Amino acid sequence: MTSPGSLLRLGVLALLWGSSFLWIKLGLDAFSPVQLVLVRLGLAAVVLLAILRVRRIALPSGGKLWAHLAVAALFANALPFVLFAIGEQTVDTGLAGVLNSTMPLWTLLIALLVRQERRLSWVRGAGLALGFAGTLLIFAPWQAGGVLSWASLTILGAALSYGLSAVYMARYLAGHGVPPVAVATGQMICATGWTALALPFGGLQAVRWSPVPLLAVAVLGVFGTALAFIAYYRLIADEGPTIASTTAYLMPIVSVLLGAVVLDESLHPRVLAGMAVILVGVALTRLSVRRRARVEPTTPSPPSTVTPARLAAPTASAGD
Repeated sequence: MTSPGSLLRLGVLALLWGSSFLWIKLGLDAFSPVQLVLVRLGLAAVVLLAILRVRRIALPSGGKLWAHLAVAALFANALPFVLFAIGEQTVDTGLAGVLNSTMPLWTLLIALLVRQERRLSWVRGAGLALGFAGTLLIFAPWQAGGVLSWASLTILGAALSYGLSAVYMARYLAGHGVPPVAVATGQMICATGWTALALPFGGLQAVRWSPVPLLAVAVLGVFGTALAFIAYYRLIADEGPTIASTTAYLMPIVSVLLGAVVLDESLHPRVLAGMAVILVGVALTRLSVRRRARVEPTTPSPPSTVTPARLAAPTASAGD
């Protein structure tokens, strides 16, 4: 039975990651997408480095591990974070959160393509098909009033990048014996470096100094990126990945509610219906994993990044 403390952490985690889309939208009033992501990742790296120092934990060592961290940082942090920021220049926060909920579907599809998942039950296959049908319902390319645009496709690309990174990390970053907080810190450092390389191409604009956007980016970096992952690992340690992964169901609900309350956004009923279909599909893709876990219990390796979703065999975990 899930403890009250774990339920509280689950709710806090869903709020932290689900609100990330709101902080991104507010931060874009002062920063370009690349600038916003650089500050976000830089703050997260500093906070995590401070935690390592307090806990007297060393950074990862070895060139091979750092090479894998660099690849993971590109696809799990730098690239999707920038894509989300680019997309949210015109896409509402609620829709961004809804499209992000497709991440577990991309994770399963990529795992099948690279044969990391070798078997697909009919239940999971139905869930995969249902999830992408929900995505198609949201975009509604057959309607003039659909949300299909380059900005929305950019956000969908960010979810795809998360899925790719989840499969990569499950293959190359699991089982190294390095404390998760050290791996995540190294990954944030690499991601900050990747984003700094993009500054000449999208980060040279003048920053529009304003209290609200600055506070939003600070909250995004410290709470939505660094501290959220700590809560996530604690939840995995206490309750396992299945309970922790339920953040994937709560995040789009949080993003939609915050967008409506704070920014007065509204979503077409078709988009809300598509979100419901996607979440049902995600639930079905995980159903057989849960059944199998009861028969053959395993100890999964925790993720090494703050993303909205993670593999459980493999499954995806959240965290934006």
